[in-house]
Amino acid sequence: LALQARVGVSLRVAYTYHDFPAVISSHHSITMANLPKFDDLPDKRRYWPAPAGSEEEGLGMLRLLTSEVVADAARTQIQTGERVCLNWDIENLTPPGTFKSPPAGFGRKPFEHRIKWVAEGIALDDEYHFNPQQSSQWDGFRHHNQPAPTPENPERRVFHGGTTAEEIKDTDSPRIGIGFWAKRGIAGRGVLIDYVSYAEKKGIPLNALTRQTISLDEVLEIAAESNITFQHGDIFFLRVGLPGTWAGMSADERQAYSEQSMPQHAGIEQSERVLRFMWDNHFAAVASDAVSFEVFPARQPEFDLHHYLLAGWGGTYWGDV
Repeated sequence: LALQARVGVSLRVAYTYHDFPAVISSHHSITMANLPKFDDLPDKRRYWPAPAGSEEEGLGMLRLLTSEVVADAARTQIQTGERVCLNWDIENLTPPGTFKSPPAGFGRKPFEHRIKWVAEGIALDDEYHFNPQQSSQWDGFRHHNQPAPTPENPERRVFHGGTTAEEIKDTDSPRIGIGFWAKRGIAGRGVLIDYVSYAEKKGIPLNALTRQTISLDEVLEIAAESNITFQHGDIFFLRVGLPGTWAGMSADERQAYSEQSMPQHAGIEQSERVLRFMWDNHFAAVASDAVSFEVFPARQPEFDLHHYLLAGWGGTYWGDV
């Protein structure tokens, strides 16, 4: 990524990789010219133009990161060549969010690292067991679904493109897997909305593990103050301050957070305005140091961004957990 802050950035991608042949249908290509406006979408909850199982479906909005878009980002944004890794320490969230009580029910296994001899005195191996959701990672399209009720099945839910849970659980099915992303990686222009610095300047108390809500008006104010002009294919970064909040917590506070029945996370508001802003700017992906990017539990569940951006539009999410 080339951040508007003029540095290069690398991100770690989590989730299972599948090696499989590409299936491409060029007549379904997304271009800057043929994406409709938000208000012109026939179904604002779903934009699934690509054939089922195709590479284009698997890439989603990453198709906006064309060679021309990436080359322009490199040419206009990279000034110093400094590289910054955005990955969070995989052991940082200890304990992780287990949330064993309903309704959260995440039940994620803690990180485990073993060092063992392969041949006594000659070589050592490392073995890791971890859930990618316990640290910084991309949310793949296989992670989050959306409601898709029918008269016969009012509880029906589907993933991006209409993919079913049965397809995802089929280990022979590569549909909407991150193998499509891994072939070329994710590179483009990143634009940083630094809410942490904004809150400090405005004297706004900030706690990333509350339902503190960042409004679209605040996002636009920060963008204007930072001289940011959004471009199609940008990767939208929102800094909410989870690393600072976590670092300031005691061991008892971290344990209490881990064990609560319903966690609270700061993030951007849910609203039709935010959806229109996200769609009409045609971001290739969104990213944040917050747990869920959007405020959680949702204040307006009908505009749940995970339902729209991931399952509905094929946008990609980067977050700390």
